[in-house]
Amino acid sequence: MRGAATWLKRLAVGRPVRSDQVAETLLPKRLALPIFASDPFSSVAYASQEILLVLALGGVAVLHLAWWVGAAVVLLLAVVTISYRQVVRAYPSGGGSYAVASENLGPAAGLVVAGALMVDYVLTVSVSVSAGVDNIISAFTELNPYRVELGVGFVVVLTALNLRGMRESGRVFAWPSYLFIAGVLAMTATGLIRTLAGAAPVAQSAAYDVRAEHTSWTTFALLFLLLRAFASGCTALTGMEAISNGVPAFRKPKAGNAAATMAATGLIAITMFAGITALALISGVHYAENPCDLIGLPGDCANEPQRTVIAQIAAAVFGGTTSPGFYYVQATATLILILAANTAYSGFPLLTSLLARHRYMPRQLHTRGDRLAFSNGIVLLAFAAAVLIWLFEGSTTHLIQLYILGVFTSFTLAQAGMVRHWNRELASTTDRAGRGHRHRAKLINGAGTVMTGLVLVIVLITKFSHGAYLVVIAVPTLVVLMRGIRGHYDRVQRELEPEDEDTVFPARVHAVVLVSNVRKPTLRALSYARATRPDDLTAITVNVEDADTRLLEQAWQRREIPVPLKVLESPYREITRPVVQYVRNLRRTSPREVVVVYIPEYVFGRWWDNALHNQSALRLKTRLRFEPGVMITSVPWQLPSSHDRYHELERRRPGELRRGITGPNSGFPHQ
Repeated sequence: MRGAATWLKRLAVGRPVRSDQVAETLLPKRLALPIFASDPFSSVAYASQEILLVLALGGVAVLHLAWWVGAAVVLLLAVVTISYRQVVRAYPSGGGSYAVASENLGPAAGLVVAGALMVDYVLTVSVSVSAGVDNIISAFTELNPYRVELGVGFVVVLTALNLRGMRESGRVFAWPSYLFIAGVLAMTATGLIRTLAGAAPVAQSAAYDVRAEHTSWTTFALLFLLLRAFASGCTALTGMEAISNGVPAFRKPKAGNAAATMAATGLIAITMFAGITALALISGVHYAENPCDLIGLPGDCANEPQRTVIAQIAAAVFGGTTSPGFYYVQATATLILILAANTAYSGFPLLTSLLARHRYMPRQLHTRGDRLAFSNGIVLLAFAAAVLIWLFEGSTTHLIQLYILGVFTSFTLAQAGMVRHWNRELASTTDRAGRGHRHRAKLINGAGTVMTGLVLVIVLITKFSHGAYLVVIAVPTLVVLMRGIRGHYDRVQRELEPEDEDTVFPARVHAVVLVSNVRKPTLRALSYARATRPDDLTAITVNVEDADTRLLEQAWQRREIPVPLKVLESPYREITRPVVQYVRNLRRTSPREVVVVYIPEYVFGRWWDNALHNQSALRLKTRLRFEPGVMITSVPWQLPSSHDRYHELERRRPGELRRGITGPNSGFPHQ
């Protein structure tokens, strides 16, 4: 069974990579772009759709306002891109928003950012995968009943790819990202050329009317609708901070390469978002949360899934749903949406690793796996995303309501932290050129703080009752959890700090050997205990069956074993309690002396052998660990099957056993 598990692991993850090969996993810009920017690139596939979906509540009459909403999103994209280039250059060690907020605004602000980012990364995976599944269903509508299964399946595939390592997964993700960019740019250029030529593309849904939520809108209600549409359109900014978190993954010069990648990401994302939004309005795309709100939709509206906005644009531009251009855009959009989750797979493990290093998360999250990836963080992210997809039934519309609140929380605090960073830099800079540069940087980050803070308020107000309240609960919960973890590690560290009395060596050592028979494991344990030259050595056995105990005493005398044998009575046929009580009495009599308990154990090569033997050793170890001043020593006896298992594992993984990776199955050899 272990061999099969190992084979499957190697098939999915690949062969282990040496620690000194970590430099070979660093990314050039051409691979870093698709790895860290796949989320903002994919977001343009549904950001325009979310704007139209919200404006559809007001009917066809307000859809033309999408121009203004789109322009505001483009402006915000530009400001955030420029602002985060400053973060990348100022904090080349990585950590992004978390590092900036922690250093400049204090640990509490850093934890809020970390909690918000972790929620955002989980939602990135669930939303991106669900949106990708939507595009598959747009081309193959008969797959609609299997939405959740498809989503969870894609999460599993992405997890396996990322467990193979960042560089290797980057090669897989690069082509879909570049093909999607090429497809969207070609679609945008073709649609605009057709429009200028007087043959503007017309979407199929342009013929349908949209049932408005209200027939008349007050100025305040219309403004609120526009703000809600803007908040939904801001999903185009998700993942923009990922590069600042992953600067250590870039090749040298790290900060320069990361800043260049950040600029390219912003420029490409702005171009694609503006193009898709423009074509959606030119072609007259109508999209509603409930298909039955589209008046004139043929067939059973309740069971007829809508095609996504990008699918409708591709069909209008390239000549229908059977054209090669339509299938190309759908295929690449589906790939980029699903693979966009890789931004989270890159950022989440790096962030949790940094938090673990600062003792705010379990230390296991700071450990690299066989492929030098932070495997535990990757698996944790995948599990949380799969649960969300299952809970929300793979609905992009419902999941996206939870989205971007965490994004703009981290944006706002990071930009405010950068303003304080530049103030500190200005205080220590005297030359005129340096001060001018820092004043400009402070102005940029100040503008970013104001804009992202305003968006944060808008998102919170407009999306709170639609699901964002769950994020408002989740982020403080994570902050409390992280503070609790840090408190635990701090308490343990204080308790483990040596004091003066800890340097005093014990006066005597009492050795106790647990025996149940006179066999090879018992004799080896006795020999090992005597070889350590304790001050006092006693063998003890528990009298569970009188006949067995008498036989043991006779064998002991017959072999003339030079160690006294003490019999512990057990009227209730227990083994653990009498042993623990005996050891406890030794400690009570001599509290400054040490008791060492030697436990002979069998070592098996087959897992089922362990189930056939008594597990007294495990119970004894568990109880004795809580006794102060008591040491536990296991003395293994390897049966023939363990030798066969050793040679089998050594053949498959040379040297791994000698590095201590594989441990034995064992059980206390009690009759």
